[in-house]
Amino acid sequence: MMIRDEKPTDHEAIGALTSAAFRDHPHSQQTEAALIVALREAGALTISLVAEMDGRVVGHIAFSPVTIDGEDKGWFGLGPVAVLPEFQGNGIGRALIEAGLARLKGMGAAGCVLVGYPEFYKRFGFRADPRLTYAGVPPEYFMALAVGSEGDSAVELPRGEVRFHPAFAEAG
Repeated sequence: MMIRDEKPTDHEAIGALTSAAFRDHPHSQQTEAALIVALREAGALTISLVAEMDGRVVGHIAFSPVTIDGEDKGWFGLGPVAVLPEFQGNGIGRALIEAGLARLKGMGAAGCVLVGYPEFYKRFGFRADPRLTYAGVPPEYFMALAVGSEGDSAVELPRGEVRFHPAFAEAG
């Protein structure tokens, strides 16, 4: 498996695999593929990585900027992350997340937030924290990870309300 930056020739495959990955997801509104397109068109797809196996795109992860109390504080949102159903459970999602977080760290990001299952994302260091809030989601499903310049786990989380890029509202 190879993880690399998306290319324009990957866009159709990314849309198809994202739709397939979320097709039977109980909390999906089936807007994830449209969200990726909206982020890309807005120039807000800060990191877009694909997992490729034997020349086939089998996974994708997106990161986009977020604001905290209306300010850019160097934080990013993870999501969506998707793997073709027939390849799920083989570590592809984990590899995409780890590669994306390493990329964030390398670009000097302060941290990353996401909405997701705590039991999955805790393995990467994400935790719910009352200092950061996101309206409309149960607090245990909104998690943050301070990346810091050296991945210092003692980096202080900011306080405030997180807002994802406007493309999230447009796509949903």
